Amino acid sequence: MDRKHRSTSRIALFCLAVLSSSGALAADVIITADRLLDVRAGRMIRNPEILVRDGKVVSIKPDAASDSAPAGADAGIGATRIALPGMTLVPGLIDMHVHLDSDPTYGGYTNLEYNDRFWSALSVVHAGKTLDAGFTTVRNLGASDWNDVGLGQAIAAGKVRGPRIVPAAWSFGPTGSHCDSTYFPPSMEEKGPYNADGPDEVRKSIRALRKYGAQVIKICATGGVFSRNTEPGQQQMNLAEMRAAVDEARQWGLQIAAHAHGAAGIKDAIRAGVNTIEHASLIDDEGIALARKHGAWLSMDIYNGDYTAAEGKKNGVLEDNLRKDREVTDIQRQNFKKAHAAGVKMVYGTDAGVHPHGGNGKQFAVMVKYGMTPLQAIQAATINASEALARKDVGVVEAGRFADMVAVQGDPTVNVALLEAPAVVIQGGVVVKRAAP
Repeated sequence: MDRKHRSTSRIALFCLAVLSSSGALAADVIITADRLLDVRAGRMIRNPEILVRDGKVVSIKPDAASDSAPAGADAGIGATRIALPGMTLVPGLIDMHVHLDSDPTYGGYTNLEYNDRFWSALSVVHAGKTLDAGFTTVRNLGASDWNDVGLGQAIAAGKVRGPRIVPAAWSFGPTGSHCDSTYFPPSMEEKGPYNADGPDEVRKSIRALRKYGAQVIKICATGGVFSRNTEPGQQQMNLAEMRAAVDEARQWGLQIAAHAHGAAGIKDAIRAGVNTIEHASLIDDEGIALARKHGAWLSMDIYNGDYTAAEGKKNGVLEDNLRKDREVTDIQRQNFKKAHAAGVKMVYGTDAGVHPHGGNGKQFAVMVKYGMTPLQAIQAATINASEALARKDVGVVEAGRFADMVAVQGDPTVNVALLEAPAVVIQGGVVVKRAAP
């Protein structure tokens, strides 16, 4: 080898060493499978080869198995390969309504046996179970003691396993509402820390919540199932208060969700401009028409009634709460079917915490039972959810978004129940779960 060639080789080796030390080469990942569900187009991409760099998708090459170009030709030297033969890839799933610091096995007053930080610790376990279920992003709509904010920070820092979290921190409503502390006598002076009576108090609560880390605002427009002294159909936040909430949230660039079971509260929440209606159990025809007109998203938790009916009493849930759950469960499911048939926009929200974390995927089959195709149910938990979150980095496997995916053996657009227990979960191009064969 002459001096010129030796010099060129040394320069190449030096550049390779610099790139290796900077981590540029190690960041490339090539993912292959039999199929990839394109949730935007609603079709399968056969034999995809997905190039990932620094946790995000760079490119997707279809029919890579028959391509004459060498596999991973655009990847850096030493790229990691994740081969998933026989499997179908789906975008990482999004649950738009969870409570990671809640555990349904402690119902009624049984949770008073534990210290406040008990729930903080449990939320770490619940986050891991949620991730293993294939839900790589969640919106946590209500937590005590800033648990979801802190948990999200720990996950983002790589200290614990879990999904990407959009935290609401404390949910709130008027004094005595579903979001207030309703289980105790006046001598104990228990109340929700961000109770808001009137538009000015609503605005102040939103400012304080955003200050300490809330990335979405959750208000309680109506009564609820698991509070005391409230009924699901009762409107508890008036239109002026909800308009103030929407206006204030938008000023700060925040989305806003409304807990709303009752028909009147749902309609006023939509009129106020709320982004997502949670539960929507008793929505009527006028409410469905308003949702279509205003483009509001419905997040209807139509699975968890099965769990509460089977396990609630054993878990300590009070009879009054069980009564309310019985009264709304079937009506909610029929209204889900009606709203979907009318073309209302839907997202996937399970209210996990009312049912066990890690079982989030069980709602897919229920959504199909009540009118959706498997593809539509999957879209509710992927592209629809990302649009409702106003995020362009999750929900679809495409260039520029996080390389979040789940893999199943078979075709989930034929058998959506496959998504109840994904074989492989990938978050940011890293395999975070692989089930034993």
